[in-house]
Amino acid sequence: MTSETLPKPGRFRLRRAVGRDPRLRRGASPLELLFDLTFVVAFAQAGDQLAHSLAAGHLGTAIGGFSFIVIAVCWAWISYTWFASAFDPDDWLHRVLTMVQMVGVVVLALGIPDVFRSIDRGAPLDYRTVAIGYVIMRVSMIAMWARVARHDPSSRSTAVWYIVFTAGAQLGWVALAVLRPSAPALLIALIVLLWIVELCGPVVSTRQPADESPTWQGTPWNAEHIVERYGLLVIITLGEVILGTVAAVAAYVHHLGWTAEAVLIVIAGVGLAFGLWWTYFIFPAAAVLGRHRERKWAWSYGHIGIFGALAAVGAGLEVAAAAAEGDAKIGTLGVVLAVAIPVFSYEVLYFVLWSVLFRAVDPFHLMLAGAMIALLVVAVVAAAWGVPLGWCLLIVMASPAVVAVGYETGGYRHVEADVQREG
Repeated sequence: MTSETLPKPGRFRLRRAVGRDPRLRRGASPLELLFDLTFVVAFAQAGDQLAHSLAAGHLGTAIGGFSFIVIAVCWAWISYTWFASAFDPDDWLHRVLTMVQMVGVVVLALGIPDVFRSIDRGAPLDYRTVAIGYVIMRVSMIAMWARVARHDPSSRSTAVWYIVFTAGAQLGWVALAVLRPSAPALLIALIVLLWIVELCGPVVSTRQPADESPTWQGTPWNAEHIVERYGLLVIITLGEVILGTVAAVAAYVHHLGWTAEAVLIVIAGVGLAFGLWWTYFIFPAAAVLGRHRERKWAWSYGHIGIFGALAAVGAGLEVAAAAAEGDAKIGTLGVVLAVAIPVFSYEVLYFVLWSVLFRAVDPFHLMLAGAMIALLVVAVVAAAWGVPLGWCLLIVMASPAVVAVGYETGGYRHVEADVQREG
């Protein structure tokens, strides 16, 4: 190891929060990896509550509560990730502000059960603890942007717009948490309005100013770094599938011992996580985002659905555990649907994001998608006919494997052609 590669002695000082060179490749930092670990807690809490609601047959509570939490958690993660890719001075203040956001994630996670309980009881939405955690995260983000506004003249306008919209949205979230409107239609309308305000911050702040050249591309994020960061969160979220598998198998072993059913669930759960992982990392997003930076919006925010679907797969396997313990009001068909529907959502979003990013629909992808969906339908029909759960989950496991097999046996040529077409 040369002296140039040795870590430099730390100094208790501040650095200027200025934009990085977007052409310079860098990997995820240890701080970013630590930051991601707190989201394991949030996804685990949300998945656990989703599983309980599904097992009890409370579909409205499951969908409403889980969607609200996933959007809030993923939005905060996305905001920090894109900021860190473009700026990240990595001094002591940036690290402390990151720690504050981690505290916010933990506080938010502690309030997730209250959200589900309030929806389940038909009471006004109780997301006060969630709101406190979310506002903690966003206020820290505002402080980060304030540093950019002070230190980086070229990004000052962007930073100020982020601050304005983010601060305005936080005032709205606090007011909504305090007032807690009981009318469902009004509540949903206000939540949607506040999410629109949150979204307007990045859109307005990174628009092309009239006096700038057509090559202006907003904040100086690096495409390879961004794609790596999203991939790492996908891996973390897939951990929920493994945890759900462990929970399901443990329940079956506890009540019935190591039966063939338990072995099949182990294979199906691990195989499903592996197949979803393999499928995701075929996607050559960095090559396109690096050249077409304006295509970031659909790819970035479409991942909210990707992350939510993967976390929901793990929750579906936890429903299998509840069924084994006799705590579920739904039978084998309900358990299979609890796993198959999130897998279906992931697969549809996967191909939609591919088509949006490459601005084309590949007939080969349509064939793969059709085969994947057909296997999910077979699994559901098999469950309806009384086929044991383990075999049904094994069929579900085969669904994402279609893409892996298709890619390795010739689909890679389509991927290469897509990338070459985009230059």
